Amino acid sequence: MSAESGKPINEARGEVAYGNAFIEWFAEEARRIYGDIIPSPAKDREIIVMKQPLGVAALITPWNFPLAMITRKAGAALAAGCTIVIKPAEDTPLTALALVKLAEEAGFPDGVINIVTTNNAAPIGELFCKSPDVKGISFTGSTEVGKWLFRNSSDGIKRISLELGGNAPFIVFNTANLEKAVDAAIASKFRNCGQTCVSANRFFLQHEIHDKFIDLLKQRVESLKVGDGSKPDVQIGPLINNMQFNKVSGYVEDARSKGAEILFGGNPLEKLGKLFYSPT
Repeated sequence: MSAESGKPINEARGEVAYGNAFIEWFAEEARRIYGDIIPSPAKDREIIVMKQPLGVAALITPWNFPLAMITRKAGAALAAGCTIVIKPAEDTPLTALALVKLAEEAGFPDGVINIVTTNNAAPIGELFCKSPDVKGISFTGSTEVGKWLFRNSSDGIKRISLELGGNAPFIVFNTANLEKAVDAAIASKFRNCGQTCVSANRFFLQHEIHDKFIDLLKQRVESLKVGDGSKPDVQIGPLINNMQFNKVSGYVEDARSKGAEILFGGNPLEKLGKLFYSPT
């Protein structure tokens, strides 16, 4: 995972544990799939509810959590008795392929866990939407793509589960423990180089603690170690691709052009590689 996406190795190990927890949890929940007997208005009748597998579930997952987002979806589907088709992000197919290989070694029968990799996602997404064999789609990604999947699945009345883009304000009141608030801000803003849907995208600070919070945050940002994600002391690795790099640098330049003061960072780190950008 770290070699494929640049995610710092400690975060990658944490994601393995995080992803495994989904498998364990849903495996235990599979033992508790019960039916129901409901009182009937007719004296000589019973209403019985039986839960059966939906069918084939298509799982479309992002690159920022390439393992955990698969296990969260796959764990639930498999526990319910569904077979699955995974379409991982084009930037992180190897993590998904490794996971499927491990599932095969663990004893999953052929055809239960399937995977399709591609650098052209739209035709695969359309096939998932239109195929009568696919009964459900679970997608994590952008709101735009989520809307597209929803529209294109409407003819088949599929079960659709969408986890879409976030919008995350970070609010600090003057009663807060500032050290803990800064810890939370660093975790929110710089986890996976800030490439998460719940990354704080703006800060609201009560006036009395504004300067102190900014000073503490600046000190912490300055101390972040940037470099090869496979090294255990590195906290910030490269961005995933050129599009993300251009997006980050574009945000910084837009802020700078509108009068923002850059307290730290705000520049590429070309000596480390073309996708490294300083924590800002």
